[in-house]
Parts: sequence; C-alpha cells; structure tokens
Amino acid sequence: MTGRRLITTVLSLLVAATTAGTTRAEAQAQEQAFPRTTIQLVNPYAAGGSADLLARTVASAMGDLLGKEVIVVNKPGAGTTIGASFVAHAEPDGHTLYLSTATAHTIMPRLSKTTYDGVADFAPIAMIANVPNVLVVRSSLPITTMAELVAYTKAHPRQLNFASVGIGSQPHLAGELFMQMTGASMVHVPYTGVAPATTDLLSGQMDLGFLNAPPLLQHIESGRLRALAVTIPKRADQLPSVRTLDELGLKGFDIGTWYGISAPAKTPPAVLDKLRRTLATVMAMPAVRQKIVGQGSEVFYLDADAFAAYLKRDAERMAKLIDTAGLKTR
Repeated sequence: MTGRRLITTVLSLLVAATTAGTTRAEAQAQEQAFPRTTIQLVNPYAAGGSADLLARTVASAMGDLLGKEVIVVNKPGAGTTIGASFVAHAEPDGHTLYLSTATAHTIMPRLSKTTYDGVADFAPIAMIANVPNVLVVRSSLPITTMAELVAYTKAHPRQLNFASVGIGSQPHLAGELFMQMTGASMVHVPYTGVAPATTDLLSGQMDLGFLNAPPLLQHIESGRLRALAVTIPKRADQLPSVRTLDELGLKGFDIGTWYGISAPAKTPPAVLDKLRRTLATVMAMPAVRQKIVGQGSEVFYLDADAFAAYLKRDAERMAKLIDTAGLKTR
C-alpha cells in the first residue's frame, strides 16, 4: 500500500468512526430529551369499555416512569379507522401512540379503503393484553342456551339483532363466524364501543351481542344479561362456569380481542427503544398485571419483534375468515 493510499484509508476510517460516534450521540440525545411534553395514547373505542380501562391502566404506569403524563384520547368511529388514521399521520416523535387492534391493522384495511397502511404506517411497540369475547343475550329474551339461540334464529331468520364494537371488529367477525358455523340468521348492528352496546342491551333495544367480557361481568352477575358462551378456546378466568363455543360443538372457534401499542412508522429508533423498554417494565409490574386481570382481561405481553410476527400471522388468519364469511372487501 502506497503512502497516499494509506493516508486515504486512515482518513476514511476516521470519518466513519466520527460519523458513528455522532450518530450514537444524536440517538442518546433524542432518548434523553424524550418525552418533551404530554403523550397521548389514542383509544379507537368509546370511553368506558374494556379497551378504555386497559389503556388508562397502562398509560398511568407509563407516565410515572417517563416523568410526563400519558393521557388517553378516545377517537371512536369508522371501525377504529378514525383513531388509526389520526395516529398514522401524526408527528412521528413518540408523543402520539395508538392502542392497536386487529380491526385497525389487518381487518379494516382489507374491508375498506383506508387512509393508512395498517402495517407500513405503524411501528410496533408491544402487545399488552388479550380480552375474551362473550356471547350474551338480554335477560328478557327466552333463550338460555346456544342451541336454543340457533334454533330460534332458524325459525325466525333475521329477527334478532346482535351488537359488536364496529364493522370489522373481532366481535363482529365472531358473530359472522358463529352464523357461518351454525346456520343462524341474525342482523349485525355495529357500535362505537362496548359501553353504548351494553346500554342498549340492558334497555332491551338490542337482543344479543358478541362483546368484550370485562364491562359485561357485573351485568352477567346481576342477571341482567345472560352469558351463553365465550369465543376463545379456554374458559375466561372471570366466567369459569360459562362454556366455550368450542366445548359446545363449534370446534376450533377462537376469536378473542388483542390489544397492543404502536407509534407512527417514522418515529426515531431511539425514542421507540425508550418506549419499548418502558412498556416492558410496566407490563412486568405486579400491580399493573393484577389490575388488568381484575378488569377481566388477560396479560399478553409480546415485545416489538414478536408483536410484528404475531400481527402478520393474525392478518393471514383474519383474511381467510373475511373471505369465507363472504364479507365485502374493497
């Protein structure tokens, strides 16, 4: 190697080292400066439901660790796409986060023309919980078993209506799959969240619902609502006497509702790393885990990589269900 080439090589290595050092320093500065202000966690459902309870539990603990308040902002409507679009197009600085669901990331982008890409426009932070869905009927309806429900709907097609938390939601797909597997005939009525759907069930304006279990527990216990089955393969911890649809003969029936947290796609890696470490700490806290379980949800923590892989698998599963259910796609 000539002297000139040696000098050139040494200079190139010095430049590379300096650049790498600058990049690390910038990343450290970004991480230390974050958060600069209040963080908003966007919940795509109405206040008062299981998603809202979960979001507020996690947000409070995150705020304590980060030193800045994390507030929950409810942006329901359009099958979760209003909230998802808001976050996808927000400033990617880590101060706007999304309470992720299959509906927003994988289902609605397939069912309708959304203003965002459910995968490419988001950076996964972590999966946090899974919520069992339950099939309930109003107490004044003379139906006490799944078999009676199926028989009634076949004798009176499309006379009963069932509530979900929105078009394309996992509870909606649970209802569609139920009709597909049993031959039942019902009318779907989408709501913006569990709370308004529950209100109409209790008032008798709605006949039945496939809904997140937590907000319904007190009404099931009081007898104002009647639980016929849960929609996941194992019995819900809060409803141990209520059998699963799989147990009742609908083999392989498995539609729960999972929740995660994500950020806009172009959020700086250093900020994402801080959010991921913070959320990992939060989800390991016994008090947080106990509170989530006490709300009727199940802790289901996956880190960012595992969350992304799960999202891909779930998207494939939901796409098959949408196709076999004959739901309209774009």
